[in-house]
Amino acid sequence: MTTSSTPDRAADVAEIPQVIRPYGDQTGDGMVQVSFTLPMPNGKRAEGAALQLASKMGIEPALVVHAKAIGDGFTFFVVYGPVKHLVEPALVEVVEREFPLLSGKEINTAIKRHLRRKLVVVGACIGTDAHTVGIDAILNIKGFAGEKGLEYHREIKVVNLGAQVLIPDLVERARAEKADAVLVSQVVTQRDAHIHNTTAMSAAFREAFPAGRVPHLVVGGPRFEEGSAGALGVDRIFGRGTTPGEVASYLIHALVAPRAAAGHSKGA
Repeated sequence: MTTSSTPDRAADVAEIPQVIRPYGDQTGDGMVQVSFTLPMPNGKRAEGAALQLASKMGIEPALVVHAKAIGDGFTFFVVYGPVKHLVEPALVEVVEREFPLLSGKEINTAIKRHLRRKLVVVGACIGTDAHTVGIDAILNIKGFAGEKGLEYHREIKVVNLGAQVLIPDLVERARAEKADAVLVSQVVTQRDAHIHNTTAMSAAFREAFPAGRVPHLVVGGPRFEEGSAGALGVDRIFGRGTTPGEVASYLIHALVAPRAAAGHSKGA
């Protein structure tokens, strides 16, 4: 199976200075802009409270550049000013992509050669989440960012259950379809709804399926921390900006490549 090489992240990091500051009007001025809401009616006292908060955040001197009442007793602020904090890029921890990006032909070939049947993917937005843009971008044939969705690949069977799917219904459909992977999108994040829904889903699947037979659980959404998959009980988390090609390549890496490796070892 032909694969593309992963990016040289070390070379990119080497080009960044060891210590940096935010950029506003000129390099190194430390200027930042933040927005927040205070439970106070719009007025001078509310603006003073906003400046006090900015000062405690290390933004000083701060300037209120926007203040607007957004309901009875609430004001939305945008504050601008310099911070003295320094950033050390070398100490930043990120989740690097550990698999190569594959072309559509490579994806289909790998599934056909090593799985010898279609790869079955069931997707949904669970709980009260009705935002299907993310899951549709990954699953539907029209795709996202110039890339076709998983439906485009002839060797992938996609079952898109849509929005507001109850967890028991998702589990049962995954069982009925004999799903290899379950993709869940969570956009609603108020009161950590995405966290609660994900952990509940993971627990439901592990209770309903025998050990070692649980479908591969993949979750995506703009507010997830990519390194928190283990804590949430899922196999992989994708953040904002993820493309269908990344997800398809990951499924090959996680579900098909191990079978290919096992086959090669037996042949040896």
